[in-house]
Amino acid sequence: MKVTEIAFSCYAVTDVARSLAFYEGVLGLTKTMDHEMEDGSGHWVEFDIGTGTLSIGKTPGWEPSSQGCTVGLEVENFEQAVEQIKAAGTPINMGPLETPVCHMLMISDPDGNPLIIHKRKPGHS
Repeated sequence: MKVTEIAFSCYAVTDVARSLAFYEGVLGLTKTMDHEMEDGSGHWVEFDIGTGTLSIGKTPGWEPSSQGCTVGLEVENFEQAVEQIKAAGTPINMGPLETPVCHMLMISDPDGNPLIIHKRKPGHS
């Protein structure tokens, strides 16, 4: 097997409408796909970001976790993003902090799923 890319990352959510308010309203993402299963067993939403896709989904037996994988979202303006996050009352888990290569702010979505707001410093890719 040869893996060529990460196709998408997905977070389990408990309330799709509440999560959409966060991902679209607070983070400013644009929904590119929204699919509710015909039998009512699940709901899947996608946000295309650059060449990748971040998804949220709800289906029985799949629960959010504050201990799972974390998606880092690269932003154009880190300071502005931090102010927007704070103004929205989004839970901040750590930061903002600076490393030799970047700036980061670790936050949680409404279900406690971890996210990182991230900005690389010039010269680091």
